Amino acid sequence: MKPCYDTHMEQVVAYVRVSTARQGANGLGLDAQRAAIEAYCQQTLSTVVKEFQEVESGRNNDREALRQAIAFAKRAGAKLVIGKLDRLARNVHFISGLMESEIDFVACDVPQANRLLLHIMAAVAENEAKAISDRTIAALQQAKARGIALGATNPKSRNLTEEARAAGGRSTRARAIAAYAAVRPTIGKMRDGGISFGKIASHLNNEGQTTRNGKPWTAMQIKRVLAMS
Repeated sequence: MKPCYDTHMEQVVAYVRVSTARQGANGLGLDAQRAAIEAYCQQTLSTVVKEFQEVESGRNNDREALRQAIAFAKRAGAKLVIGKLDRLARNVHFISGLMESEIDFVACDVPQANRLLLHIMAAVAENEAKAISDRTIAALQQAKARGIALGATNPKSRNLTEEARAAGGRSTRARAIAAYAAVRPTIGKMRDGGISFGKIASHLNNEGQTTRNGKPWTAMQIKRVLAMS
């Protein structure tokens, strides 16, 4: 995306991100985000003055390019336009930094997002993470109370009780539901419209979206997400 300095138009700072080096190298995902930002600029008669690109895992809170983008937007009095909010909305560290910056922003994939909505999404994610941790700890404590030795000293420590295994399964499911909270409504609408699992997967891949493990979508993964409850 070539920056354009037109003082007669509203200025925006673009931030695009992909989670793997492979996606960053071949442009997969970045092109879709840039296209979304360009479409936003055309609709709002605004212009990109600078783009910040980041190739980083969604689990990493240390986002140098994002910090630079926020700082630049603040100095320039420009709006920060995020190509793909995605998992960032469930990153409490990211949300806190964005809200504290007090700059205007818009997310192209979640245009209705505002500070209140993002704050709620981050709070829910943080609460769910704590609940998952609490449930896992409780399950392990129950297993220990039943005489099952836990830890590296016991090579059979993976053989937990049915309750412990069930709790672990619920924790994994809860994490998956939280990870796909943003994209699940889109998948549901497309499926309700009669679109096949394979075509939905292709649509998400063409938009540069990946699964929570950073892999391309497949028809089976789409089916699994829809089955989550």
